[in-house]
Amino acid sequence: MHRSVTGLLTLATALALTACAAPAPETAAAPVVDPVERGAYLVSTMGCHDCHTPWKEGPNGPEPDMTRALSGHPEDLEITKPPTLTEQWNTSTFATFTAWTGPWGMSFTANLTPDQNTGLGIWTEEMFMNAIREGKHMGTSRPILPPMPWQVYRNLTDDDLKAVFAYLRTITPISNHVPDPLTPEQVAALK
Repeated sequence: MHRSVTGLLTLATALALTACAAPAPETAAAPVVDPVERGAYLVSTMGCHDCHTPWKEGPNGPEPDMTRALSGHPEDLEITKPPTLTEQWNTSTFATFTAWTGPWGMSFTANLTPDQNTGLGIWTEEMFMNAIREGKHMGTSRPILPPMPWQVYRNLTDDDLKAVFAYLRTITPISNHVPDPLTPEQVAALK
């Protein structure tokens, strides 16, 4: 009996050593995702079109005007006095969903197309990332105003922000000069 126990222990030890020496199975590499494709996905799921694409009245109600995709507040729209705001109703939006009024004044959604003069055409990837991370226009100047949720988007990974920027560089450039934000005093003076 002693020999059979010794034999079993020897066999078990040999099997254990063989198992330890065996190469680990290869793990499948994560699929490589094209940054532009990733950026397109992120832009379509993070609500970018909700504000940066002007809305129009469609057969089923308001819908994004994709002929002006991500071009921001239309420069040809007259800026008029918004409704009077109250403590309970302290924000209002223009019919295109591209101009917003609140205690900060009036803000207009930016042109995110790669137009050289009115969009992101002259922006670098670093400027874009700094703008989102710091909440500053062009990464260094005036604050990015509501309703832009930069405080949420600043938590994206560097790779995701780079992918969004890469995608925005590929869309159709649209020349559209978005107005500068208005202070509460300027809003009060509108007719």
